[in-house]
Parts: sequence; structure tokens; C-alpha cells
Amino acid sequence: MTLPASGRSPLRIAVLAAATVAMGLTAGCAGGGKAKKDVAYVARDVDTLYMTAKDRLDKGDAKQAAALFDEVERQHPYSPWARRAQLMGAFSYYVARDYAKSVQTAQRFLSIHPGNKDAPYAYYLVALCYYEQISDVTRDQKITQQALTALTEVIRRYPNTDYATDARLKLDLVNDHLAGKEMEVGRFYEKSGKWLAGTLRFRVVIDKYQTTSHTPEALFRLVECYLALGIRDEAQKTAAVLGANYPGSEWYKRAFKLMNAKGDDISAV
Repeated sequence: MTLPASGRSPLRIAVLAAATVAMGLTAGCAGGGKAKKDVAYVARDVDTLYMTAKDRLDKGDAKQAAALFDEVERQHPYSPWARRAQLMGAFSYYVARDYAKSVQTAQRFLSIHPGNKDAPYAYYLVALCYYEQISDVTRDQKITQQALTALTEVIRRYPNTDYATDARLKLDLVNDHLAGKEMEVGRFYEKSGKWLAGTLRFRVVIDKYQTTSHTPEALFRLVECYLALGIRDEAQKTAAVLGANYPGSEWYKRAFKLMNAKGDDISAV
């Protein structure tokens, strides 16, 4: 399974919406009035500035909202609004798809307020930023690894939260994506006749990503590589494992046919 670079599923949107409401970042913020003109870097009272930023976000101008939330923190750093604005700014950058600034802002929030009640959401937002940037398996997977680390951190720190529940679902897809990358490289080595290099990649899938959808093919490719290397016993054992775990799969049928063509009886293992 290949993970899209920026899939915006209803589940993700619902989780974000629920999380934003749950944080209560804008609760009790009545009375600020609406600014006549949204211009950053103009000195304004904190409640007006914050509500202007929120208004911009509600109207879909996430980039301007992020700049205004930054201004709340810059102009009123010791106000209770600064903490709220910092996390709302991180969220606004995320909506604007400025993931680098979103991560930077969320991590700054965590460094200043590590024990805050909204810390779980900040960790989750960081993970989402990396997750949204996952690229096709043909490209470098550094971001995918960062998504894996960030999602794992959410689950480790807050295992019983809704954030962890969603992180686990995304983690499965991330692992499947990383396994897909290993398979791509392994198939390239195999086609190039570099059988040993190919086996190493396929072994990574079986050992590290064995619960993903790529495992049956990885086992079959190992059978092919072992036969090419002349290691018939290993090929026979691997084919037997494939048959025991995925007896109805197309990959087992191909392995069975291949081994029989070589005069080996898989069922005897």
C-alpha cells in the first residue's frame, strides 16, 4: 500500500475538529471586538488581536491567521493568550500546509509548556505534519521515518487518548509504506542480478514489517533469490513458511509452481 502525500480523509478532519474544540482554546474569549483591518505588526490589545486571528482562521485564511497568532505571542508574551495563540498558530500553519513552521511552533510550545493539558495535541500535530508529507516509495523516506518516530511518541506518551488511537491507525500505514520502500529496492537488486543484496532487503520486510501487506511477496522473492544463489534448502524452507502463513495467496501459488519446477516438494518440509 502506498501512502498519499497529502490525503485529507474525513477521519483526519474529524479528529482535528474534535481536538480543536476539546482544547477549548477560544473558550471565554468574548469581548475583543473585530479589527477593521488585518495587518500584522500593528500594536493592538491582546483580545482584539487574538479574535482577529481566530476570525481569519474561521474564514479560511490560515496563513494570515498564523501570522496574527504569532503577533499575539510577540506583542503580549506574558499574557495567558500567548499560550493559546502559540498552539493555534501551529494549527494554522498546519492548515496552510506550512508544515515546517507548524512543527517548529508546536515544538516551541512543548518546550515552554511540557506539562500543559494541550501537550498531547501538540505532539499529535507534529506527527500529522510529518505524516502529511510522506512521499511516494520511489523517493527518500526520511520524512516517513520522522512520521514513524512522532506517531510512536504520541502512542508512548498518551496511550489512552483519541490521539493515540488515530496514531496507531496511521502507524500501520507508515510501516506498510516503509516496507514498500524495502520491497522496491529489493526488487531492483533482484532484477539486477544482485541476489544477496536483494535477500537482505526482503529479510528486513519479513523481520521488521511482518504484519504488513508486503510480507507474502517478500517471502516469494526470497525463494527466487535463494534459488538463484543455489541455496535450495533455504528456498524450500521459505516456501514452506509462505504456504503455512498465506496458503491461499497468489504468491504461494507462484512459489509452489516454482519449487515444483525445480523438483522440490514444499509440502514435505
